[in-house]
Order: sequence, then structure tokens, then C-alpha cells
Amino acid sequence: MANILDSEAGTELFKHYETEYQLVQADLVQKLDQISELTGEPRKAALSTAERALEEAGELLGQMNMEKQNVPSSSRTAINKRLRDYRSDVDKYHRKLQTLATDRSALFGGRYTDNPGSSSGDRHFEQRQQLLSGTDRLDRSTQRLKASQALAAETETIGASTLADLHRQREVIEHTTTILYESEGYVDRSVKTLKGMARRMATNRIITIAIITVLVLLIIAVIVSKFR
Repeated sequence: MANILDSEAGTELFKHYETEYQLVQADLVQKLDQISELTGEPRKAALSTAERALEEAGELLGQMNMEKQNVPSSSRTAINKRLRDYRSDVDKYHRKLQTLATDRSALFGGRYTDNPGSSSGDRHFEQRQQLLSGTDRLDRSTQRLKASQALAAETETIGASTLADLHRQREVIEHTTTILYESEGYVDRSVKTLKGMARRMATNRIITIAIITVLVLLIIAVIVSKFR
């Protein structure tokens, strides 16, 4: 029997199909083991339910085979191996079911004849078969519902974790925005300070030039006065 699915491989939908397949597989194995101990009408009913379970397992394998296309390529090798193991198991169950179904003496018990449909108990057998079939479908539906609930709970947990991560990221972004606004204020004040310094430097330069000009004029005036 194939191993339980690896937690790191496959999409959520593939895991869901695989979980359903394993439930059907376990039920099918149990039914096949029980059939060998039954005779007559109970054996017919068990064969019928086992055949339906085998068909369901085949359908789930088909769904998994289609869904594997969405599996990351790094995990696809392990997925293909599991699918081959599952297919081998289904083929084995099919051969075993065929062997059990061809044992007519066990199937019809002490009332086996060339025309088994003539038995007066066939009508009661059909009623019991329908009842067993309904019970079996109800059991499988219950198992699927439990699997779906588990998947929903897991999805809800992942969603809550994602929302928490988004909330933390929002807080980080808001904090970063606040820091940027504060930095922008610091830059504005720095620009204003630099502009003030530039204006003071320009004023000082003008004053220096004016002083030098006055001094030069005074020197020229002194020189001219000496030569008169």
C-alpha cells in the first residue's frame, strides 16, 4: 500500500483527493477481507459495495492524475511514484474482486443452481442489498464530510495566519511612512538652514567687498593728496 502523502508535496486539492482515496482504499480493503468469510446473499451485497468502492477509487485516481499538473515540478517525481503505487493497488484489488466474484458456490451458498434467479428469497436479498448500499454510501459521505471539514479548518488556519501577517506588514508600512514624513521635515529644516547660511555668506561677501573698495579709495585719495 502506498505511503501517506508527504506534507511538502502537492497542492491542497491534490491532498484532498488523496485523502479521499485513502479513505475509500481502507474501506475497500476491509470489504475484500470480509467477502472471503461470507456466502450467499451477504456475499452478493458485499461484492456489490466493494465494486462501487473500487470504481470510486479509480475515479479519485483520475482526479489526482489531472491535478498533478498543478504540482511543483520539484515534487512531481514523488507524486508520480505514489500514483503508480495507487494504480498497482487498485489493479490488485480488481483482480482479487474478480476472483471472489467467480466463486459461484460461495456466492450462492447451499441454494446454488443453474438458475439462481429462481430463488424465492431474491426479493428480500434485493431489499437488504439496497439497505446495505445506502448505509455504505452514508458511511463514505460521512468520511468525506470529515475530510472536508478538516481541510476547511486547515484553510481557515492558513487564512488567519495570512491576515495576521498582513496586519503586521501594514503596521510596518505605517511606521515606515511616519519615519519618512519625519525625515522629510528634517530635510526641509536643513534646506532652510542652508539657505539662511548662504544668504548670510552673500551678505558678508558684499560687506567685505564694500570695505575693500572704501579702503582702496582712501589709499588713492591719500596718494593723490601727497602729489599736489
